[in-house]
Amino acid sequence: MGQVQFYFDLSSPWTCLAFHNIAPIIKRTGAEIRWTPFLVGGVFNAVNKSVYEGREDLGSPKMRFFFKSLKEWAEWSGVPMNFPSPHHPVKSVYAMRCCCALQDDQSALHRFASASFAAYFTDQRNLDDPQTLAAIANEAGLDGAALLEQAGSDAVKAALRNNTQEVIDRGGFGSPTMFVSHDGDDHDSDKMFFGNDQLPLVERAIMQGES
Repeated sequence: MGQVQFYFDLSSPWTCLAFHNIAPIIKRTGAEIRWTPFLVGGVFNAVNKSVYEGREDLGSPKMRFFFKSLKEWAEWSGVPMNFPSPHHPVKSVYAMRCCCALQDDQSALHRFASASFAAYFTDQRNLDDPQTLAAIANEAGLDGAALLEQAGSDAVKAALRNNTQEVIDRGGFGSPTMFVSHDGDDHDSDKMFFGNDQLPLVERAIMQGES
């Protein structure tokens, strides 16, 4: 059976779309998916510093196309996207620690991440505010206060650092980064994909391993 490891950071609009758009692929293929939170800023600082330069001129032809394409993809995906918000760009450290605290409970992590994406990209709520994160957790059926306490632990902070380093070590440079593997594959044969627009290739890689 195919497996997809989906590395994500809540601050990325393209990750929000991919998080939504990969769901029917997983359903069609029967693949397993592992949601893995990491801190995309840490990856940018290590291997992709040029991304910051690209954000400096929001009126450049490239950035105008970026926002146009994002709007069209959001409409195609059926995902309400009110971006950028007054809180952009978020640092997302607190939010990703909350996600990391939930990573051993994939169902809870998916609920919290889904609610957080909607909170930031649809409702323009501030994911850098711990009390907002607690409220989002409560709305997702979790214990927000307990989640904040767990997210502040040394173990969770270390886990987030480890996940971030893992993305770097595997050749990733942004969010979302996805790896497709199959039963019996060694780690070196995993196929890496980056971005919402590569989801058709993710599905192809899953199906190729099943043939």
